Amino acid sequence: MTGHRFRADEIDTSKPHSARMYDYFLGGKTHYAVDTQAAEQVQAVWPDVKPWTRANRSFMHRATRWLAAEAGIRQFLDIGTGIPTEPNLHQVAQGVAAESRVVYADNDPIVLAYAQALLLSTPEGRTAYLHADLTAPEAILTSAELHSTLDLTRPVALSLNAVLHFIADEQQPYDIVRRLVEPLAPGSYLVLSHGALDARPGVSAAVTNLYRSSGIHVQGRTHEEIVPFFDGLELVEPGVVMPHRWKPESERARAEAEALDLWIYAGVARKP
Repeated sequence: MTGHRFRADEIDTSKPHSARMYDYFLGGKTHYAVDTQAAEQVQAVWPDVKPWTRANRSFMHRATRWLAAEAGIRQFLDIGTGIPTEPNLHQVAQGVAAESRVVYADNDPIVLAYAQALLLSTPEGRTAYLHADLTAPEAILTSAELHSTLDLTRPVALSLNAVLHFIADEQQPYDIVRRLVEPLAPGSYLVLSHGALDARPGVSAAVTNLYRSSGIHVQGRTHEEIVPFFDGLELVEPGVVMPHRWKPESERARAEAEALDLWIYAGVARKP
């Protein structure tokens, strides 16, 4: 682990934080009153936020399981990890293949404070945590933690789950993804989910304003704007879809997914 170890009293609890709000929506316990208040304001104008959050988390589980079981991936780089919520990505991957290796990266002090929960690897595998920022991809790709855990000459699954909608256009999110994928070996995969603009413009505007009034930049994008994150890669069926519609685990889940619209899109794609 690199950088400063944050103490609990160094974590700002005077204003809401997106990771702690996400934890609240998932039913976790790592949040404060200010996060609860902000999250409940969001939920009041967007009642689907909890199903949205759960669907995204479930997509991460299914995509990781598919990559380990069907694609044979044994190395994972998860950027924008968030507050640990079991099962974490390494638990899913190592549940399929105990030798799987995982590097987590996040720039949030509260994630760093709880990072030990991300480091409980199987004896056969390995996990590492890197305190780093998605907007500085070279710092991630050149880090000692990454290179001591993953072999970039072999395929890696890069996970960017529900993080790019916090990156503004002027921060060049498409270029960030390209720079992260570029050095990965052929046969690597990109796993990505991204908040979308709701079909109800008033909902999208209200949610965006609530986050931004709390100092959190959020930017939903359309399906047409999300698909280009996968440019140059081979999309795995069923392509870029709402996450609960990506390889549902049963016919019942498939039927339920078709009946529910959640404004987030996700996909998995292979680097040729």
